[in-house]
Amino acid sequence: MLSRVAASFYWLSRYIERSDGMLRMLKINYNSSQDTVQEFTWEPVVRIFAGEDEEEATKLENDSRAVLNYMVFGKSNQNSILNIITLARENARSVQEHIPKDLWQCLNEYYHAVKEPRLERSMRKDDPITILDILIKQVMLYYGTVEITMERGEGRSFMNLGKYLERAIQSVDILDTKFGSANENPDLLTDTSYWKHLLLSIGGYELYLKTYREGFESSNVLEQVLLNNDFPRSVIYSVNHIQRYFERLKNDSNLEDYRELSFRIGRLESRIKYSSVKSVEKEGLHKFLMQIRSELYGIGNALNEHYFANS
Repeated sequence: MLSRVAASFYWLSRYIERSDGMLRMLKINYNSSQDTVQEFTWEPVVRIFAGEDEEEATKLENDSRAVLNYMVFGKSNQNSILNIITLARENARSVQEHIPKDLWQCLNEYYHAVKEPRLERSMRKDDPITILDILIKQVMLYYGTVEITMERGEGRSFMNLGKYLERAIQSVDILDTKFGSANENPDLLTDTSYWKHLLLSIGGYELYLKTYREGFESSNVLEQVLLNNDFPRSVIYSVNHIQRYFERLKNDSNLEDYRELSFRIGRLESRIKYSSVKSVEKEGLHKFLMQIRSELYGIGNALNEHYFANS
């Protein structure tokens, strides 16, 4: 497979996964903002998904409608849903001959839904949850179409590498931000709604209730999002799948590059697998998460260097 084709598959998938994480986070945080208006702040969400632009964050303040419009439709926000879906579509267009027609049509519908002027007007005037649900369903339709129609070859492996790398980075960033806020405000450690909203924003609430009977404990939340092999958005689940799909790219023509990257992925997988909540807390959660984040970015950079020809 040509390096530019592999890169397009990879980035197409990363952008779609990023949009999914953003939309779910925005939906749950909007609900939270309506419940606890005085205590709520959008700053962590803007920081995770739009970078460290303090001037922009100050301008938005805690105006929920303004934040939602900036994060979903903001043309000046490079990481808005509008801009990243435009990039996803451009990547899909460049590999259109390699993807099923149904998948291209599905992504095109998502793109045109985000571009629809009536949707942006409705976000300002009507219930934002309805608008976010429309876009979330577009993502779900995309993932269902990929699963049903996409050939099980190299292209899908690169797509899944992008998907799970993006998901792992998101989970690490969310944990670091949420636990960082809890350290600054110890009252949050025992705030049931705080941890409930975190789990809802990454689709882990129901699994948590089935797994832990003693109520909401910060250590249990950390264990699920970091170390639970059965939780699709946990860090370990994502890293396991990065390893799984990378193994499928092994061939005789790239053994040296494959071994180097396989070592990095295996080292990261072992680092997480053989950790526990106690060992992580003893080491320092922020330090541990930043090391994991650095390793994930290192894997992404190595893919770019060895497989995408620095595209």
